[in-house]
Amino acid sequence: MGPLLYTVYTADVPQSDTTILSTFADDTAIFTTHPDSTLASANLQDHLRTVENWTRNWRLKINETKSSHIMFTTRRGHCPPMYINQTVIPQYFGLNFDKRLTRKNHVATKRKQLDLKTREIYWLIGKHSHLSLENKLLMNKTVLKPVWTYGIELWECATKSNIAVIQRYQSKLLRSITNAPWYVSNQTLHSDLHIPHVRTVFRERTATHRTALDSHPNPLVEPLVHPPNTRCLKRRWTFDEIH
Repeated sequence: MGPLLYTVYTADVPQSDTTILSTFADDTAIFTTHPDSTLASANLQDHLRTVENWTRNWRLKINETKSSHIMFTTRRGHCPPMYINQTVIPQYFGLNFDKRLTRKNHVATKRKQLDLKTREIYWLIGKHSHLSLENKLLMNKTVLKPVWTYGIELWECATKSNIAVIQRYQSKLLRSITNAPWYVSNQTLHSDLHIPHVRTVFRERTATHRTALDSHPNPLVEPLVHPPNTRCLKRRWTFDEIH
């Protein structure tokens, strides 16, 4: 009864003529569009203030630390910050985009995050650690791999050189984990440890993502699976990699 009662309790959440409100369980998203980023931000902020007052009246708590603000635009300029309960909403969503929707910036950001994460747990997975190989690989799977696989289904425009950045990191990590000598090839490490290459993970996750979209009832998903012939960015599409 919990989800049903929560839905009834929050059914009167305020809406606005200048924004679109979308809810799923206890997650809420507010969308708006405008040629002027300042006015778009103002519309969002006005709606957020209304929601703030509503949550106070109904004694609901908004988790500001888990909220995020993202803007999509091809124009230059600064996007004003958004606030919830006088707290700035971070402009971060796990993925990094540029005006051509390539993954160069995203891969570079993930590479830095991997370095930071690796340094934090190197005393556990490094070559001098006494932790078993099985547990080292488990640490890699649960701590490090999620960093670079987040959103990998959408690496449609990622070049081979960008994917190779993550692959070099993974090969170097496996060599450190196993303390393998120089004459052991990267292919042997991946094969013996049953660790798939980055491109293999990309293709498998993309295939799973497409299968889910094929069976999705929302008609708006159709252009994602069967894109138009006119492509403004590159000739390759998200699902081209799985063919």
